[in-house]
Amino acid sequence: MTQIAPLAPRPDVLDFLLTRRSRPAKTLTTPVPDRGTVETLLTAAARSPDHGKLEPWRFIVLQRDACARLASLARSLGTARTMDANKLEKDVRAFADAHLVVAVVAAPKASDKIPEVEQVMSAGAVCLALVNAALAAGWGANWLTGWMARDAGFLAQGLRLAEAEFVAGFIHLGTETVAPPDRPRPDVGALTSWVET
Repeated sequence: MTQIAPLAPRPDVLDFLLTRRSRPAKTLTTPVPDRGTVETLLTAAARSPDHGKLEPWRFIVLQRDACARLASLARSLGTARTMDANKLEKDVRAFADAHLVVAVVAAPKASDKIPEVEQVMSAGAVCLALVNAALAAGWGANWLTGWMARDAGFLAQGLRLAEAEFVAGFIHLGTETVAPPDRPRPDVGALTSWVET
């Protein structure tokens, strides 16, 4: 049997993961990654865990005009539903101010072996992988959801999703204009149990 060499330590990658910080979507501007760069980022994101190799997710790349169209749809639907005006405006601005957004669509597949919850978690892993790939490539990135991510009307009209599909994350990409301060992080010790037997 062939012996495999142990993985070489990558302290630079570990340092990146220990210090990574999403950039607020409202602070992102142009330029945005070009098509080739986005394809590379999506390729990196697609290397996420996927039990059963079902690929229970897909990507919709929303460019500027598409973002503006979704902002208008969100305003129309939210107004018709008499949503809180201030909250609605914040949700609308997330698309109205965006120049490039990748919708990571959770698309669970029928399977006797892989529960839907595992497939949805895989879509979530893709979202984080895409954010991290963008940050590692020097772009600002932020993972948002909001009511639009699960609203049947918004998803059908705006993104033409199938009934069983929803958006695991709207990943906003662009150039950061402000370096955000770090925020308080979880107390890992308080959240961890060590089981010896």
